[in-house]
Amino acid sequence: MKSQNIAYNPRIDHIRYFAATIVFLFHFNLEYHGMGGAEIKTSWLGIIKEGHTGVGLFFTLSGFLFMQIALHKKNIVYSQFIRNRFLRIFPLFFTVFLVATSIGRDKFLPQDILYLLSTNLGKAPTSDTVITGAAWCISLELLFYFIFPFLARFTIERGYHYLFSLLVLMLFFKLASYPVTDRSSLMYFSTFVGRFDQFLIGMLAAFFYSKNNKVLHAHSSSILLFSIIFVFLNSALQSHFAPFDPSSKSVFWITWSLLESSVWALFILAWISFDKALPIWINRSFCQGGKISFSFYLLHMAVIHIFMQSFGIISITHIQGVDEFILGFLVYIITWGIALLSYKSIEEPFLLMRRNYGDIKSI
Repeated sequence: MKSQNIAYNPRIDHIRYFAATIVFLFHFNLEYHGMGGAEIKTSWLGIIKEGHTGVGLFFTLSGFLFMQIALHKKNIVYSQFIRNRFLRIFPLFFTVFLVATSIGRDKFLPQDILYLLSTNLGKAPTSDTVITGAAWCISLELLFYFIFPFLARFTIERGYHYLFSLLVLMLFFKLASYPVTDRSSLMYFSTFVGRFDQFLIGMLAAFFYSKNNKVLHAHSSSILLFSIIFVFLNSALQSHFAPFDPSSKSVFWITWSLLESSVWALFILAWISFDKALPIWINRSFCQGGKISFSFYLLHMAVIHIFMQSFGIISITHIQGVDEFILGFLVYIITWGIALLSYKSIEEPFLLMRRNYGDIKSI
């Protein structure tokens, strides 16, 4: 997706596409298994079983991209930055929120409108039904937007050590929160305490890239290979030792987000640095997937749920693994079409209203 504030890098869109696809596979697998399909038993497919890790990739990528822009612009106009972020995320987010409040009209209270700023907390309308449940993380993303210009300014003034100091503080908050929360894993999964360090890790990765991009590009193939291995190992580790359970209280989750985002930061650095050209059709597909990734992410659960509830598990070849792949691919294509329609009709008109937000000496 092209920005007015930094040169377009198709690799960023590729990563958005990867993140949205990982989350899709996670939720499709949950729905398929819930309908009676076979369960994935091996932890080596943790990238699917714990595919919520795609959200961690989104948060890490956001920190990386915005810090890249800040390092390029040096100065960010706060009002224009927030205006652009509002135009980018709010129209579709608000649409999904209205769908959620319409579905739950009989339980809606006037004060529930404040859940626009906290869909990750309490009994948000978006959490009442699976088809709008993906919106839980958008309030966190909005929070990161509100504070990012300040973080960027302080980091540029004080250096990357400033980000490390914040990471130490976040680890302290995680440790302090663990003994006083009954469902600590859910708290780490869905709140500021659990996720802010992932945004910071992304910012730190951008700072590292700005200083070491020549070395990264020179060894990009090796780094990419190792990063992919680490992504799968990390997902397998979590799947085996501490799979996500909203009711659990696992010590593993204290450092889970740091480990997850560090692995994803390595992958981002590797993929951004990887210079070998992809086949044209693959590059275009990945770029298109990245462009519609926000619509894809927010709407994919609705498509999966509607399709599975309407048709159930369809047996075509009578070979379970093959049938699951065919069914998943079909739902994926339908989701892509709905996401493209959403992007063209809801997102794109507002995106064209964005402006440059740098080069003026203020935040």
